[in-house]
Amino acid sequence: MRQGFRAPEEGAPPPRPITILGLDLVGLVFALFFFAWSLSPSLLPRDWVFQGIVSGFTSVTGYGVGLLLAFPMRRWVAPRFSWWRFERRVELVLEILIALLAIFTVMSTLLVAASGQRDVDALMGMSQSAGVAYLRTGLIIVGIFLMVLAIARGLRRAARAFAGLLSARLHVSLPVAHVIAPITVAVAVVLFVDKVLLAGSSDAAHSVFAGQNNGTEHGVVQPISAERSGSPVSAAHWDTLGLQGRTFVAGGLGSERLAAISGVPAREPIRVYAGLGSAADTAARVRMIVGELDRTGAWDRKILVVAGTTGTGWVNPVAAQSLELMYNGDSAIAAMQYSFLPSWISFLVDRSAAASAGAALIDGIHQRWAQLPEGHRPRLIVYGESLGSQSAESAFGSLADLRRSVDGALFVGPPNSNHLWGAIEDRRDPGTPEVLPTYAGGLIVRFAAGKQDLPLPEQHSAPRDAWPEPRVLYLQHASDPVVWWNTDLLFTRPDWLTEAPGRDRTSAMSWYPIVTFWQVSADLVRAQSPPSGHGHNYEDLMPYAWAAVAAPPGWTSADSDRITATLAAIQSES
Repeated sequence: MRQGFRAPEEGAPPPRPITILGLDLVGLVFALFFFAWSLSPSLLPRDWVFQGIVSGFTSVTGYGVGLLLAFPMRRWVAPRFSWWRFERRVELVLEILIALLAIFTVMSTLLVAASGQRDVDALMGMSQSAGVAYLRTGLIIVGIFLMVLAIARGLRRAARAFAGLLSARLHVSLPVAHVIAPITVAVAVVLFVDKVLLAGSSDAAHSVFAGQNNGTEHGVVQPISAERSGSPVSAAHWDTLGLQGRTFVAGGLGSERLAAISGVPAREPIRVYAGLGSAADTAARVRMIVGELDRTGAWDRKILVVAGTTGTGWVNPVAAQSLELMYNGDSAIAAMQYSFLPSWISFLVDRSAAASAGAALIDGIHQRWAQLPEGHRPRLIVYGESLGSQSAESAFGSLADLRRSVDGALFVGPPNSNHLWGAIEDRRDPGTPEVLPTYAGGLIVRFAAGKQDLPLPEQHSAPRDAWPEPRVLYLQHASDPVVWWNTDLLFTRPDWLTEAPGRDRTSAMSWYPIVTFWQVSADLVRAQSPPSGHGHNYEDLMPYAWAAVAAPPGWTSADSDRITATLAAIQSES
């Protein structure tokens, strides 16, 4: 017999799994693969702490996948073969060598990942902080890995103990007990997570965000202008509008400031809003908003925008100010709150609220608007950002329905689950990329990630830039995780990761099963961390997007540049 090996005794069970420092070898190999994949560049930059959290949970997921794949081999294949085992001293040497190899792999991969993160930082114009300090990521990864592993092994021991109890006390055969026990423990864990952790978290979230909704941002005061909801003459009382509603109706520039900027007399912009507390239900809030539009004379303005709000009821102030500057105050914006939870929570627990509220608001306003004589009513535009775009889209069954109903639409950073957006993406012109597609030659709907993707307003009538009204425009960055996240990423490579990358996505990003889903899920948390023009930040595009969809007669790109400069000056003042 060769030295270092020993033959198994007759009738002995298959050899125990090979372990390295107490970790299953197959599971460890998968954990290292998942770890390395998780460090590959994603849509957005990640600092070492956030990367450690992402990679820690991804690595332990890989370990679990390895155990699941190895189990059938050990259970049903290994016993059919005659096995040879290493002597213990040889196994010990191999364990040390493999452990050292694993440590070297982790450290070298972290250093390579730091370089990749610097490239993503540079792509977005952010400071490049990743370096040798990125090695600290490994400490967080190991900590999370060991914590989750300890919990999993504790549950396994509990299942074994319960199986022994079933066998000893209830005389259940051991094979049956070892089936019943894990199922019982798994059900108990699911019930604990659902009924205790998630329910408690949901109650806590409602309590926290309900309290925030009752607050008012610093410096926000009740408007006195009759053109604003929440004013003394408004049916939508100030204290019912919610945090974001109060910020919205109190914000923007008044007619005097607009006139000083434009050099010609301006009108007081109309901002109409209903909060959750403004009326008993969605239908009553819609009636209140239509009444507010009647009261403020919104039907006599040049343009009326129906804005879908995000989960908290937020309307992008840059989008609202851009429109009001463009029309010198001769405008009206109507919005309605359907939740006080952040968009990501609303998306997970009550997505239907956004859809039903958006459809009800747009339908209610459209019915009143359609009663007015054509030529004596404002341009009706729908707008929504993030979950607000899903809310606004929900009023229309198809692109044709949208274009028949309104005079234009602007959707910004649409979630991947938007039904209308998804249908357009699926039917894009052959050969055009998912990240920035062309649909019907650009005659009906267009997509843009930057100014260069939009025709100049003065060129709308040119044959090569013909874009008949009503125009529908989607703004989407290649680096926006809100646009590209969906559960299909778990096991399917999307088109946007097989085609050439967009302007602000690194070509080093690749698709890996399961791992890419977790990467983009983590990117959602930091979607608004990059500067404007990247991720889920579109403020720099708003003047140009409005000009593309609903520019006043005679509007030029120089006018859009002027608004951009004005907005920058206003932001610097604040």
